[in-house]
Amino acid sequence: MNAHTIDAKTFQQLFLAGANRINSQKDYINELNVFPVPDGDTGTNMSLTILSAAREVEKIADPTIATLCKAISSGSLRGARGNSGVILSQLFRGFTKAISKADSLGKEEISKGFSRAVETAYKAVMKPKEGTILTVAKGMAEKAVELEDSDLDLIPYCEEILSYGYEVLSKTPDMLPVLKEAGVVDSGGQGLMEVIQGVVDSLTGKVTEIVIPESTSAVQTPVMESNPASAADIKFGYCTEFIIMLDQPMTEQVEKEFKDYLLSIGDSLVVVADEDICKVHVHTNHPGQAFEKALTFGALSNMKIDNMRLEHQEKLIKDAEKVAAQQREEEAQEAEASKEPPKNIGFIAVSIGAGLTEIFKGLGVDYLIEGGQTMNPSTEDMLNAIDQVNAENIFILPNNKNIILAAEQARDLTEDKNIIVLPTKTIPQGIAAMIGYLADADVEENKENMMDSYQDISSGQVTYAVRDTAINGKEIHNGDIMGIDDDGIEAVGTDVEETTLELLDHMVDEESELVCLYYGEDVTKEQAVELADAIEEKYPELEVETNFGGQPIYYYMLSVE
Repeated sequence: MNAHTIDAKTFQQLFLAGANRINSQKDYINELNVFPVPDGDTGTNMSLTILSAAREVEKIADPTIATLCKAISSGSLRGARGNSGVILSQLFRGFTKAISKADSLGKEEISKGFSRAVETAYKAVMKPKEGTILTVAKGMAEKAVELEDSDLDLIPYCEEILSYGYEVLSKTPDMLPVLKEAGVVDSGGQGLMEVIQGVVDSLTGKVTEIVIPESTSAVQTPVMESNPASAADIKFGYCTEFIIMLDQPMTEQVEKEFKDYLLSIGDSLVVVADEDICKVHVHTNHPGQAFEKALTFGALSNMKIDNMRLEHQEKLIKDAEKVAAQQREEEAQEAEASKEPPKNIGFIAVSIGAGLTEIFKGLGVDYLIEGGQTMNPSTEDMLNAIDQVNAENIFILPNNKNIILAAEQARDLTEDKNIIVLPTKTIPQGIAAMIGYLADADVEENKENMMDSYQDISSGQVTYAVRDTAINGKEIHNGDIMGIDDDGIEAVGTDVEETTLELLDHMVDEESELVCLYYGEDVTKEQAVELADAIEEKYPELEVETNFGGQPIYYYMLSVE
């Protein structure tokens, strides 16, 4: 490298530095997410996307600009997760297309790269929204073009682009009211700036040590099983829950002091108090100390202690057995399928939870990708699933709005099969789509039938908040129960059943006939039946079906039709 150009070896280091930077800042980026659900967050998705490319880049011993561009484009496209990850991969794809034939990179190449990157990313998004990562990228591209013919040397040129990117990022709350309400900048835009910051820090010599983490396995099982830690890594071993029958209402100061004490002996704290009772959940190594402190406020009931280390060890054994059996089954199915001619239509669906997976299998889905909300499957996971389904035409049901772009990217990368992505945004929509499939109809007829089926229902989800925020005029606190329908967060409370019933108030209308409940792994069958009875009592004209979903994170998934 000299004052005017970047050679291939330097370009390799710059890209790795950008990947390393966003990986180190992913938790901070996750915290910027406005929607407070426990999902595959922006920082995680963007980090995993670029790391997929970084591992390919790192392997190249004697790089050229062309070989690096191929690794960056291919690695990020296949590793893309979530909408933010797919958009980042498209930015890389456009940038590398513009520079792949260069011997080195100067201002002209960088300017063309930024411009092509933005053009490619905007084309990949059906309805581009300003105030997002796209806006930040466009701002930097415009600055790169503006300064291309200036007298600036390469490093000041790149620093000016970086500085302007932060300026555009700071204006994103003015473009999206939801960002202003929550008091944050766009998380995807922040993620892009972390990448560029890492590049510039390496370019200026501020960063010289770059460590790319080991690869994690593809998402074929839920996130809880994908990267297990040892039991020794569990800092606080006992999940402790109890209710205090308060002698007198807690003041805000007393409640704060109680929380501070519990945090001094544990984590994962949830404390919900009203005038008469206080519900407590905490992970700690000293349940007795939590009980002793709680007894100073009143009598205790519903005390429960679970040894998480013991449960973790048992779970790892079961998971290993499950994975081994699944691999044997898949190998046998693949060998058998290779002997048979391809069928006309096949199905791939994203699912979370044993019950939901069985429902999809019963409806005829050929291949289930587990991961869903907690860890968005990558384009690579989609491509692997496509390879496994022996069919000429394959419908993909993403069942999550943050997975649709990855599915569409896999479709665009597939040449030997006809891939149809139905943009289902929830599990209930995916189930409704499969119910609408007609075996004697052709591909186009089924596409219309299935879309009509899932568009005819309203879907909802009940989960908990993982951060404090304000959205759509609602103040939400960490640990609150949230009812979410197709339009957004409709109900916020502290009780699962009450919040679910409040959510249904927004979903049920005079034409509604059926409510389908899918209860999760943290809900008992008895609790689900009690809720179903409460729904029937409140809406006597409705039929209610209750199904075991087994999904994590979500107490209930539901549909109204």
